Amino acid sequence: MHKTLRLLAAATIATLLTGAAMAEDLTIRWGTEAGYKPFMYKTETGELTGFDYDIGNAICDVLKAKCSWVEQDWDGLIPALQTGKYDAILASMSITEERKRVVDFTAKYYQIPYRFVARANAGLTPETLNGKNVGVQNGTVTQVFLEKTMPDVTVKTYPTQDEVWLDLAAGRIDAGLANMVVVQDSFLSTPEGKDFTFFGPEYAEEKYFGEGTGIALRKKDGKLRDTISGAIATLRENGTYAKINAKYFPFDVYGK
Repeated sequence: MHKTLRLLAAATIATLLTGAAMAEDLTIRWGTEAGYKPFMYKTETGELTGFDYDIGNAICDVLKAKCSWVEQDWDGLIPALQTGKYDAILASMSITEERKRVVDFTAKYYQIPYRFVARANAGLTPETLNGKNVGVQNGTVTQVFLEKTMPDVTVKTYPTQDEVWLDLAAGRIDAGLANMVVVQDSFLSTPEGKDFTFFGPEYAEEKYFGEGTGIALRKKDGKLRDTISGAIATLRENGTYAKINAKYFPFDVYGK
């Protein structure tokens, strides 16, 4: 484990435990959106599950904090945070300069590239998407990327990622763009996605896709931000992150 992570973990947890508020008095209300398998989704019985869910609960275990989860539509996540509906957003939110103007972020907890997906026999490339309909989840980095770099593409936005897959499978759009793990897990590995495939390169330019995925907090909550960042470092240090990672992925999603 990198020395910086060890120092951050030790310093932050020590501050929390010796501060005026004891760790057992800490409560964190996580805001999330549950349509992003395998990071956050629901079981057949309607219970939250996924990598994000396990990471959030593990953070609370490290901090000996009381944890609760509040579901929110993606478009309303940041506005609801600002009004105090919850304390932090744990919903696979990319750390971008635009978002940092209105919220603060913890250190990243994962970083995965993005890719296009389309019907295998369509023969599409990124260079032949002009005039095509490409579906993305509304308000995401994929929407910004397409609008800024591919102005001749018709961008179709959807409230949830699952709705992108429904229209792609039905032929109402020509392609989709999303986190490549989400594409694989929530679409390509399903019966609806069996005739589809990735195309084009992996996209990860920081200018468009951010510095990784982090947890968003109100700007006034710097102490809680640093506390959660320290807990993320502890999870990386003590092996808990690796165990959660292995439950969902065959590679380390933390990134470089």
